[in-house]
Amino acid sequence: MEVTQRGPSLRRLDYHYIAMQAGFWAMFAAIVAYQTALLLERGFSNSQAGLMTSVRCLAGIVFQPLLGGFADRHPRIPLKHIVSLSLLLSVAAGAWYWLSPGMGLWETTLVWVVIGGLEVSSYPLMDAMAVQFINAGMPIRYSLGRGIGSLAYAVVCVILGFQAGRLGMESTLLTHLALVVLEILLVATYPAYRGQPRPAGEEGPGPQSTLSLLRSHPRFTLMLAGVFLGLTGIMPLSNFLVNIVTSRGGTEADLGVALFLMGAAELPTAFFFSRLLRRLGSGKLLVMSMAFGTLKGVLLLGSFNCLGVLAVQPIQVLGYGLFTPASVYFVNESVPQADRVRGQTVMMVASNGLGGMMGGVLAGWTLDLGGANLMLIACIASGCLGVLLCLAALGIGRTKTRAGAAD
Repeated sequence: MEVTQRGPSLRRLDYHYIAMQAGFWAMFAAIVAYQTALLLERGFSNSQAGLMTSVRCLAGIVFQPLLGGFADRHPRIPLKHIVSLSLLLSVAAGAWYWLSPGMGLWETTLVWVVIGGLEVSSYPLMDAMAVQFINAGMPIRYSLGRGIGSLAYAVVCVILGFQAGRLGMESTLLTHLALVVLEILLVATYPAYRGQPRPAGEEGPGPQSTLSLLRSHPRFTLMLAGVFLGLTGIMPLSNFLVNIVTSRGGTEADLGVALFLMGAAELPTAFFFSRLLRRLGSGKLLVMSMAFGTLKGVLLLGSFNCLGVLAVQPIQVLGYGLFTPASVYFVNESVPQADRVRGQTVMMVASNGLGGMMGGVLAGWTLDLGGANLMLIACIASGCLGVLLCLAALGIGRTKTRAGAAD
């Protein structure tokens, strides 16, 4: 596919996309990073807060393929129109949420379905807006944009922490609405991709079904199981960080600082990931991300005050900071080319989707049962099981390699 001659300049595409990444992660921080704290402020229990986290993740699991499928079936509709409409609907839900601080469980559930299903799930389509131009030969600096997005997340977290301390937790909802409106403007003004249709000709082999893919690639399937259990234990360490901070005597401002350190720690990954990938490979990096993510839980359990919680956050650079790029490369290396899109979807569903959902349930239940320390113990146990399964998946890969060499 080629970009038309009168297309936008690379410089505009590049900087505009970096701004879109920063805008997305800023609005994401304003609503998701403070989700648990806001729900607790509104009188919900830890279990109910965990349920809402699971609802948000489940909505993403359902809506993401629906949005992607709609985009595939209607290629004439620019992706930016789909993303803009999704964000507009999310603004409506967010405004209702802000104007109704006393809404009950069912209304709150509906709000988080819309936010999780439309706002958070718009991110893959934003990725595709850049990939379309990249595939057409326009070298947009995607990794830099993602790194700037992590920095924006970190900065917004610390600002909102101080804002919540001065103006109350409810004020973060108004900031969120303003950031979503800003992101709509950035998306709506991004140049629409205008490529030439791909000529009819050779077609590669069709992709397998999800079940067939999982059956025929046991290494990939076992790694998925390890990632699912690993993120079930890792995701609550960020989604329920407010409970950990307050259990160690911290405040809402301290929560903002902790979230800043956690988000900022992911930025350096963009600069050394390629070197680690060449030396260790994607599979070992996935194991490393699960191991360091679980180690973070161990260190948090051993912390005695809020300063200890803050000191632990930079370990994110070798934990979740490694996970996203390592998982993308692992899928590309582990499944046939025709199945890579499906493989990426399955990885996303197993990790941030199902892992985030089950992590919310696990955290909510254990917090009500025994507090932050019991939650951390449960997270560590789940993370350790995940690491063992990931190591077993690497073992399958080594066994196949030796068998092939023997043949």
